[in-house]
Amino acid sequence: MNVLEIRDLGVDYLSGTGAVHAVAGVSLDLRRGEILGLAGESGSGKSTLANAVARLLRPPAAITSGSVVYHRRDGTEVDVLALRKNELRAFRWKELAVVFQSAMNSLNPVSTVGAQIEDVLRIHEPEMSRAERAERVVELLQRVGISADRRRSYPHELSGGMRQRAAIAIALALNPEIIIMDEPTTALDVVVQRDILGEIRALREEYGFAVVFITHDLSLLMEISDRIAIMYAGRVVETGTAEGLHRAARHPYTGGLLRSFPRLRGPREELLGIPGTPPDLRSPPPGCAFHPRCGLAMDECSATMPALVPRKGGEVACLLNDGTGVS
Repeated sequence: MNVLEIRDLGVDYLSGTGAVHAVAGVSLDLRRGEILGLAGESGSGKSTLANAVARLLRPPAAITSGSVVYHRRDGTEVDVLALRKNELRAFRWKELAVVFQSAMNSLNPVSTVGAQIEDVLRIHEPEMSRAERAERVVELLQRVGISADRRRSYPHELSGGMRQRAAIAIALALNPEIIIMDEPTTALDVVVQRDILGEIRALREEYGFAVVFITHDLSLLMEISDRIAIMYAGRVVETGTAEGLHRAARHPYTGGLLRSFPRLRGPREELLGIPGTPPDLRSPPPGCAFHPRCGLAMDECSATMPALVPRKGGEVACLLNDGTGVS
C-alpha cells in the first residue's frame, strides 16, 4: 500500500537567463514501511525533488506541475501541495520529517541537542509535561546510540556521526510515517557510515516508517534499499528492486553507475566512469538527455524522448531496452 504518491511533478529554478528544469515530470510511489533509494549524479534533481515533496523550496524555485498525495493510515488523503501554512506546519515532523545532508548546518549551533528535540515536542505535542518531554528526549537519544548525558551537549561538541544520529533522533521525535534522508552519511568514514545504515534499518523495523534515502552512491543504496529509482537530468530513468538492478540494470546510465564502484566478489574488473558531463538543464538536449554520453545511442535517441514504461520488476525509460541487462 502506498503512503506517498508523486505524479508528474515539475520544478523549475527561475533566472534571468531562463528556467532551469530541475525536475521534469517525475512520478514515484513510496510504499508504507519501505526504503526507497534515490540515486544519480550531482545535479540530477534528487534533492530538489525531496524539497518539493516536503514543501521546503524557496524562490527562485517553483513547482510548475504535478501532485503529491499522502495517504494516512485511516484512509484519508492529503494533497501536500495544497496545504496552507498552518496545515503544513502540523504536517511536517508529525507525518513527514527530513534528515539533511550536513547535520552541523541543520542543527542550531547555540542550542543543546536535547533542547532541539524538546522544541519539536513542545510545539507539536503541547499536552506533554516537561517531565514527559525530558523522558522522551533521553529515550530518543539512547535509541540512536547517544548516551543520556549528551543531551546537554552542543552540536560542535559531538562527532560527525553523533551529530547525524542526533538529527535522526529529531526526525523520529513525533513518530512520522515518512522520513526523507538527504545524503545522511556524506562525509562520514565508512565505519560510522555502516553504523548509521544499520541504525536506520533497525529503526525502520521498530517504528515502521517509510524512508526516501537520497545519495549519489549507488553501492550504498544496494545495501539499504528495498527499491531504487535512478534520476538523470531531472527525470526518473529506471526503477527496480536493489537486487534486480544489481543483477540486470536496463538503462545504460544505471549500468554506468554500477560499473563505477568495485565488486566485492568475482574477478577483478577495471572501474569505468561515465564519459562527458550532465547536460545544462536550461536547455537539455533533444530526445533522451543521456544520449550524448551513451555508448549505445542510436540516431532515434537524439529525436525521441523515451517514456518510463513497465518492465519486469520495475520501469525503464530507454529506446534500446529489449528486456536484457546492460550492467
